Amino acid sequence: MALPVSGGGYQIGDGNVNEAFLSDQGDVATPTATATLTTAQLLTQLMVANPGTSAASYTLPLGTDLDTALPNAKVNSTLAFTIINIGTSSGAITMVTNTGWGTLASTGSVTIAVGTSAQFICRRTGTGTWTLYRVC
Repeated sequence: MALPVSGGGYQIGDGNVNEAFLSDQGDVATPTATATLTTAQLLTQLMVANPGTSAASYTLPLGTDLDTALPNAKVNSTLAFTIINIGTSSGAITMVTNTGWGTLASTGSVTIAVGTSAQFICRRTGTGTWTLYRVC
């Protein structure tokens, strides 16, 4: 069941709290070469990236585009996503900011090495402005 676009959502403590929390994982995004990621790709919350043997840069979508896609987001709302890099050789991925993104606030590098993955949290800091955190 898809979550409503406006209002609603899962309530903690509602229903049988002893059951697993399930979510809907639609199609996985599959970016390849250097590109600007789309809001739709971020919203899949899972990307299996294959830049091949060449390094790639993935630019975040505009902050205002993320606001448009998430009309109920308020300051401090978050969106998490994961990128798995299945490239080969020197196909590392570097995350790059775009308009509406502050500096990348991360623990460690914003580069995703071949054969590894990285989890990120996007946090809304104002109208059309977001911060990206690498959490592992």
